[in-house]
Amino acid sequence: MDGAAEAKLIAKACSAPPDGRTRWTLKLLQEEMKVVLEYPISQSAISRTLRKNAIRPHKMKYYCIPSAEDPGFVDNLEDVLDVYSRPYDSRFPVVCIDEKPKDLHGEAREPIPARPKSESKDGRDQIKDSEYIRNGHCCIFVMIEPATGRIMANPSKRRTAKDFAMQLKYLSDIAYPDAEKIILVMDNLNTHTTKSLYKTFPAAEAHRLKNRFEIHKTPVHGSWVNIAELGIQILSTQCLNQRFPTFTTLETAVTAWVKGWGRCQPVQWKFTTTDARTKLARLYPKIISESTDKNPS
Repeated sequence: MDGAAEAKLIAKACSAPPDGRTRWTLKLLQEEMKVVLEYPISQSAISRTLRKNAIRPHKMKYYCIPSAEDPGFVDNLEDVLDVYSRPYDSRFPVVCIDEKPKDLHGEAREPIPARPKSESKDGRDQIKDSEYIRNGHCCIFVMIEPATGRIMANPSKRRTAKDFAMQLKYLSDIAYPDAEKIILVMDNLNTHTTKSLYKTFPAAEAHRLKNRFEIHKTPVHGSWVNIAELGIQILSTQCLNQRFPTFTTLETAVTAWVKGWGRCQPVQWKFTTTDARTKLARLYPKIISESTDKNPS
């Protein structure tokens, strides 16, 4: 294939697939390119060209795509990045919070345990039935202090405004009782406001708790900026990726995991405001300066 043929193949592979098809396959591309080029090419040649140009039409990623030239997005983005760049001060700990929903599933049948290989029997992995019993839903509030790597997790049967308010009280009075002010980073969920405090506590207590926090919101469609997502990923991998039949068993497991986790290494957050202005330039509004030498009409 010459350069012109490669360019046409790349353009086709990056375009929408034919109607009724989910994605481009080598066979579909071969049929299409026979029409476009007016001569046949092999699937192996197509495969080599796609690999060389790092194109994988069979792959798709889902991502929160922010709007281009969104001043609200970049305003919140740079605000949170500035918070992450602050030097560590135990009087003003930076804490990120988010929650993860979790289904409660019981075993429909008793799992078959794993066994080692012996002279009479082959080895076997643990076997669980694909069928399970639905026992409801819950969520886990996850908080992480990036500067120390400390992760806190509190299961909750719901994630209402009152449940969120209880997490703020936990941070204020249990996790960081000696802090002068807690710098809190969170997303834009409708319950993630200080109004939740007034829905839960008397006005005096709600006002006290409100003044314990300095709140910074991540951008809309920018949840990846919240370092709490890292804590959720670690907790999910090490603890939550299993079936829990009841809320009590989940709560026991999460409590044990948090106790064993303790304080790990600080989070090495390297994405800075300078990086954002370079790599996410399309999200920044284009400022056109008006000429100052125009005569007034």
